[in-house]
Amino acid sequence: MTQKTHFAPAAAPHAATIVSTSEEAISAGETSIPTQGENMPAYHARPKEADGPLPIVIVVQEIFGVHEHIRDICRRLALEGYLAVAPELYFRQGDPNDYSDIPTLFSNLVSKVPDAQVLADLDHVASWAARNGGDPHRLLVTGFCWGGRISWLYAAHNPQLKAAVAWYGKLVGEKTLNSPKHPVDIATDLNAPVLGLYGGQDTGITLESVDTMRQALRAANAKAEIVVYPDAGHAFNADYRPSYHEESAKDGWQRMLAWFRQYGVKK
Repeated sequence: MTQKTHFAPAAAPHAATIVSTSEEAISAGETSIPTQGENMPAYHARPKEADGPLPIVIVVQEIFGVHEHIRDICRRLALEGYLAVAPELYFRQGDPNDYSDIPTLFSNLVSKVPDAQVLADLDHVASWAARNGGDPHRLLVTGFCWGGRISWLYAAHNPQLKAAVAWYGKLVGEKTLNSPKHPVDIATDLNAPVLGLYGGQDTGITLESVDTMRQALRAANAKAEIVVYPDAGHAFNADYRPSYHEESAKDGWQRMLAWFRQYGVKK
């Protein structure tokens, strides 16, 4: 089966290391999720053969939206036995495919998306998944870059969440009306264990900010762990970009699955 190869324009240039997952053993496609009076587009994937309700993983997009890489993450999770759902969380504010560079995408679209809106939308995604073959008692979240930060926030927002894995999500930052709190501010409020995966060469998320987060987690006695890959930069799991660091990405993926098994998938 031919895979789509649609990546967000602002994510160029693309690397030769793109991973593309076969849909042979899974069911995947687009759907629409009712949320806050509107219908939110989303991509979902699940194993074809399933015995009873599946554990749910909400997949939170990078800055680039739900493009091909995020869809493939959903397919990979489906092969591991999950119902994976990636909602288009910018859909009210615009389309990331309309932007060809990251600074313009961020200033004209991403910065205008309120955290409160996103967290409420994710609650509706969880409800949709529970009505469509998912087990609400095994609710998990993972996110990348922009979605990594949101995954931390969601672990403090939804008391039903069982576990979260945040990939290179910003930990500290300027507070704005749309983003009144950052992960470092909600360390005391975490409802679920969080695994954070970071790159030691990430110029946008400094090791100092990672240490600040670790101190906040220790002070809160929070059930969380942060792993730093010394040789990896930002977006080290993005196999379609030059930032991809295969060794760190593969280790992070296995750590994520183990984290989900440990905290989220017990019945």
